[in-house]
This record gives sequence, structure tokens and C-alpha cells, in this order.
Amino acid sequence: MSELLGGAFAPSFDNPLEMLLACHGKIQSQCATLRKLPQHLSSYGCDTQAQQAAQAILRYFDTAGQNHHDDEEQDLFPCLLATPNTEIHKLIARLLDEHKMLNAAWQQLRPLLVGIAEGRATELDIKSAEHFIQVHDHHISLENTQLLPQAAKLLDHMQLEALGRSMAARRGVVFSNTS
Repeated sequence: MSELLGGAFAPSFDNPLEMLLACHGKIQSQCATLRKLPQHLSSYGCDTQAQQAAQAILRYFDTAGQNHHDDEEQDLFPCLLATPNTEIHKLIARLLDEHKMLNAAWQQLRPLLVGIAEGRATELDIKSAEHFIQVHDHHISLENTQLLPQAAKLLDHMQLEALGRSMAARRGVVFSNTS
């Protein structure tokens, strides 16, 4: 899977597994912002920067983050479950359970971020933020090291193209296969 640093091209929907990997990088970037937010609030209060950071995190996880889970749950996982590979079936069951944990962590964190985004809150519960970050770190590691490499081996070109088309449609983007 290609690097997104050093001027390399960002992945497109015609390479959906790299697109999912890139989404993981964006999630980690939002988590890095979240990790800095409590200290910023402590030092500067709920200033414009804090409000903008909270708004960006909310926007990402309410839209792109949800699309990412839908990509997996509605498209990628069913394709992989259609294979006879029992190890991938067990992994997907685990990942689906983790998706529930991720959603619960988001539901706990989201109202706290709304308060900051609206300028009403001056602090963020560090436990909630760290829990959210930790469950994402663990989940992303599992998907990057196990799920995506297995998907690359198990799915054929037509399945990957269908996955890319569905991911593009979910976002209202025109799919143009360049391969």
C-alpha cells in the first residue's frame, strides 16, 4: 500500500483498499487533534481554535467516519464473508464488535465536543477522549495489519471495483476507473 507522504498521489476509489487505509490515517489525525484539545482548553480556554478543532472532529466523525464504517459493514465485510476463509470470518466478527465499541465511545464523546464547538464548555473529559483514541488506535492497527492485507489477497479485481464504486456512490462522487 502506497505512502501518502513525500508527494505521493492520494488513493482514489479505483483502489478502495488504499482508500480505506488513507481513511485510517485521517482518523488518526483527528485523534491527534483530540489528544491536544484538553491541554489547549486548559491553557487558552474555549477560544476560536478550540471551537474550530472540536467542529472539525465532529464534522469528520459524523460524516467521513460514518461513511468509513458503512464501507466496511455494507460492502467490504460481506464480500469477505462470502469467501470460505474462516479466519477472516472470525476477524470480521471481532471487528463488528469493535465497531459497536467505537460507536459507544463516539456517543459518549460527541456531546462534550458539541459543547466546546458551541463555546459553552471550557474543558473536555480526558478519560472519554483517551478511551475514544485508544479504541480507535487498537481497531485501526488490527484492520491495517490483518484485515486489509487479507482483503488484498482474497478479493478479485471485479470485487474491488464494485467496492470502489459503492464507496464513491456513498459519497456522491463519480467513479472513474483508471486501471
